[in-house]
Amino acid sequence: MSPEPSPAAATRGGTDVIHNIGYRKYDGPRLGRSYARRSLFVHSLRGTYGLGRAAKSKVLPMILFAVMCLPALIMVASAVYAGADELPVDYTAYATFLLPVTSIFVAAVAPQVVSLDLRFKTVPLYFSRPIERSDYVAAKFGALIASLIVFTGTPVLILYVGALLGKLDFADQTLGLGQGLVFTVVFALLYGGIAVSLAALTPRRGFGVAAVIAVLTIPYMLVGALQGIAQQQGESDLTTWIGLGSPGTLLDGFQDSVLGGSSNFPGGHQVTGAEGIVYALVIAVLIAGSYALLLRRYRKAGL
Repeated sequence: MSPEPSPAAATRGGTDVIHNIGYRKYDGPRLGRSYARRSLFVHSLRGTYGLGRAAKSKVLPMILFAVMCLPALIMVASAVYAGADELPVDYTAYATFLLPVTSIFVAAVAPQVVSLDLRFKTVPLYFSRPIERSDYVAAKFGALIASLIVFTGTPVLILYVGALLGKLDFADQTLGLGQGLVFTVVFALLYGGIAVSLAALTPRRGFGVAAVIAVLTIPYMLVGALQGIAQQQGESDLTTWIGLGSPGTLLDGFQDSVLGGSSNFPGGHQVTGAEGIVYALVIAVLIAGSYALLLRRYRKAGL
């Protein structure tokens, strides 16, 4: 004996109905990997300054950016008012002059670039699209570097514009600007590379911030102390080689030897000749190594 039809089936007259609810496949343009990589880069770069995010996300980066630019404005105003023949600080030395501010900024934004994707497990979603792991790494690495170039390069441009308004020599200031921008790029590559590779090791943003601050500041202070001891003991030649022990002193020696600046080493010790070549090579190795470590991190299974 067959079961009696339900009331709903009886209402339909005993036949099933398939309703067209409007689903259709995407038939627009396929923009591919380059578009995805570029979009990820722009999104990550905006995120470092809190753009497109809640208002509280903008507070710290914007305050630090203002703190970074304010001394440049004061220096320019003082030089113009006093009719000085040169700026009080070299273009190449400005970033190291405000190294604590830069360290705080990069420590705050590096986890923003990579740690949140790991914490909320959105990385597999990126890799489910036409984007390779190398594309993801290039976009994230490039976004942090670009963010640091903006952060350290803007005050250099302020110094240059102020110098021209103060009637300082155009050729000298333009040469100084070029050297300052080169140093800005090298600075961003080294500090940004180290910071993003450390931040990618943990999904915890707080741990990432602590690790970046520790690596960028503790060796710098330790190396500075050791350089001071070497200078007091009359071993000034050791000052240069001790300077290879931290990113900050590496950059200080690099701008001294390669870009014609002046270092903050104890006793005004200059980095010249073969020493400068060693500094440049160590910086290149650290930048390449940071990128390689980041690539290896995102090749791990389970992301």
